[in-house]
Amino acid sequence: MAEEKIRLGVSSCLLGETVRYDGGHKRDAFLAETLGPFVEWVPVCPEVELGLGVPRDTLRLVGEARAPRLVVERTGEDLTARMQRFARGRLEALAALDLDGYVLKRASPSCGLFRVRVYGREGVPGATGRGLFASALLERFPALPVEEEGRLNDPAIRENFIERVFAMARWRAFTARRPRARDLVAFHTAQKLAVLAHSPAHYARLGRLVASAGTPTQATLDAYAALLMEALAVRATRARHANVLQHLAGFFKTRLLPDERAELVEVIAEYRHGLVPLVVPITLIRHHARRLAVAYLRDQVYLAPHPKELMLRNHA
Repeated sequence: MAEEKIRLGVSSCLLGETVRYDGGHKRDAFLAETLGPFVEWVPVCPEVELGLGVPRDTLRLVGEARAPRLVVERTGEDLTARMQRFARGRLEALAALDLDGYVLKRASPSCGLFRVRVYGREGVPGATGRGLFASALLERFPALPVEEEGRLNDPAIRENFIERVFAMARWRAFTARRPRARDLVAFHTAQKLAVLAHSPAHYARLGRLVASAGTPTQATLDAYAALLMEALAVRATRARHANVLQHLAGFFKTRLLPDERAELVEVIAEYRHGLVPLVVPITLIRHHARRLAVAYLRDQVYLAPHPKELMLRNHA
């Protein structure tokens, strides 16, 4: 785990800044209170930074869902070109900050990531699209973990996003040390089981990439990072988690007492059938790994991909 705080971009209103069109905010308790102690936030409000006031007229997306225009609802003023110019410049500035992820405000015509209303000629919403700043963000940083705060209420989506941003932070810290071939092998070895829980196909592809890398070039590092982020974006399933847990249990096969082996097998089966949360078998495996000094397992990111204080693996 990286010792320094992760660095996340965020829609300013989600931290309680009064930048909304109505002069209010949309402070999110999970972001501000639970995740906040682990994060250096980089707040951005595209509409205010564009020069629009607080309060201000509401904006809406108009036209085609794939390429909507950003329009002031009351006056019909088209702000599309201004917002696109602003986004290009702001995102270049953000690139210098090495963000580990970004949280956007849902439903916003500038920041909304999914299902933002797009209005037709008659003023009736007929389709859904993506906010203009959000679109530019994804285009500029295709590998960056990005979510909107509404979706983070889903425990599985929340854990997946947080796992990805901490993985990005570890990757940035790793590449800052100018890694050699053996360093990349060691980094990948620590990620292997985490990747396997998400995507066995990516697990195989990453293994081949590392095996053929030699002294890692920047192109190799970029390819690895893109593939790692792509792998972790695949939703981990209960079945794949259970398979990884069984793989981990194999390291203790000859070192546990019969009752201890039976307990571990039982707990993994209970997790597979949805009777206990993932934290239960993980805690037991970590206990045995420490007690038996199994270095390979202690170094596995899978066993601690994010701070335990976030309790992301405590849901069923």
